[in-house]
Amino acid sequence: SSGINAEWPLRPGSFGIASFLGKIAPWTGRFYSLLDPSYAKNNIPIIASVSEHQPTTWASFYFDLQLLVFMFPVGLYYCFRELSDANIFVILYSVTSIYFAGVMVRLMLVLAPIMCIMSGIGISTTLTTYMKNIDSGDQPPATVKSKKKAADYPIKSEIATVMVTIVAIFLTTFVFHCTWVTSEAYSSPSIVLAARGHDGNRIIFDDFREAYNWLKFNTPENAKVMSWWDYGYQLTAMANRTILVDNNTWNNTHISRVGQAMASPEEHSYTIMKELDVDYVLVIFGGMSGYSSDDINKFLWMIRIGGSTPEGAHIKEGDYYSSSGEYKVDKDASSAMHNSLMYKMCYYRFGEVMTEQGKPTGWDRVRNQEIGNKDFELDVLEEAFTSEHWIVRIYKVKDLDNRGNK
Repeated sequence: SSGINAEWPLRPGSFGIASFLGKIAPWTGRFYSLLDPSYAKNNIPIIASVSEHQPTTWASFYFDLQLLVFMFPVGLYYCFRELSDANIFVILYSVTSIYFAGVMVRLMLVLAPIMCIMSGIGISTTLTTYMKNIDSGDQPPATVKSKKKAADYPIKSEIATVMVTIVAIFLTTFVFHCTWVTSEAYSSPSIVLAARGHDGNRIIFDDFREAYNWLKFNTPENAKVMSWWDYGYQLTAMANRTILVDNNTWNNTHISRVGQAMASPEEHSYTIMKELDVDYVLVIFGGMSGYSSDDINKFLWMIRIGGSTPEGAHIKEGDYYSSSGEYKVDKDASSAMHNSLMYKMCYYRFGEVMTEQGKPTGWDRVRNQEIGNKDFELDVLEEAFTSEHWIVRIYKVKDLDNRGNK
C-alpha cells in the first residue's frame, strides 16, 4: 500500500504534463460553456449559434416535465430528511443536472432520469403518508392514546382522501400531457412541415424533399453544394451530393468561410465560392410561407461566425443593422444587408409576389416587413430551382469569363 500512496501524487502531475505537451486533448469549448455560459458567445460563436446550446426557458421546463416540476422539490425534501449514501448521491445528481440543463437545453436528457426518480420519491412518500389515514371501515378498537391523537387531527380521513384524489388527478393529467407532447412535438419529422389553415385543415409543406430530389436527379453526381451547416447531413443523405459544411461543427474556420460568402457582396462572394469550388448554393427562405426558421433569421449568426476569423475581419455585425440599430429587411435596412449574397438569394424575384391580401408585393410574412430592395438582378448566380412554397431556393454558380477578359 505504501507503493500505491507514493505513486498517487504523481498521477495528477503526469496528467497535467501530458495535457501541456498535447498528448491528452484539452477540454473543448462546449465543456467550457457549461462552466461559463457566456464563454461560447464571447469566444466561439459557432457553439452559441446551435439551438440545442441555448439556455432552457421556464416554458420549456414545464412543457417537457409538467407534474415533475412540482413533485421534484417534494422528493428532494424527503431525501434531505433521511440522509443516507444513496440519498446524498441522488441529491448531488439532482443539483448538478438542474444546473447543466439550465445552461443547455439539450441537457434536458440528462435531467429527465433524475426528475423521474425524485418525483417518484415525492409521490410515493406523499401517497404513503395519506393512504394510511384513510379509514378502511373495519379498524381495530381505538386505544386511549390513539383516541387522543385522533382528537388532535380532526377529519384526517377526509383530508387524506382529498389529497390522494388530487394526486391521482395530477397523475392522470400527466399521462395525457405526455401522450400529447410525444405525438405533437416529438413525433413529427422536421423535414416535412405541417400547419393548420384558416379552416382548420392540415397543410403539408414538403419543400425539403422536393428540393433534395431535384438536386439528386438534375445535377451532376460530383456537384458541390454550399449551404449553411444546418442542412449538411440532409443534403448528404437525401440528395447524395457533396457539401462544404455539415452538422459536425468542429471545423470553425471552414464554416466561417461559408458565412463570409453569405454575408459579402456578390463580387467578393464569387471569389470565395470559386476558391471552395462551389457549383450550387442552397438557401432556406420563409418569407412566402411564414416558416420562421429560415436563413434570414439565422443570418446574424452567419455574420458573427464569418467575422470571427482573420479572413472575415472586414465583416462587422454593426454594418448589417439599420441606422436605429435594428435588424431589418425593409427600406431602412443597411446597404450591407441589401447587397449581401444572402439577402439577394432569398429575395430574388420576391418583390413581384403578393403574399397577403391587402399587403404590398414583397411582403415578408416572417419579418412582417416589405422588403426594401426589390428591383435587382443576380450577376454571379442564376436561379436553378425554387420549391413550391419558396422554402428552398437553389442557385447555380455562373462560370464567368476570366475577369481580365471582361
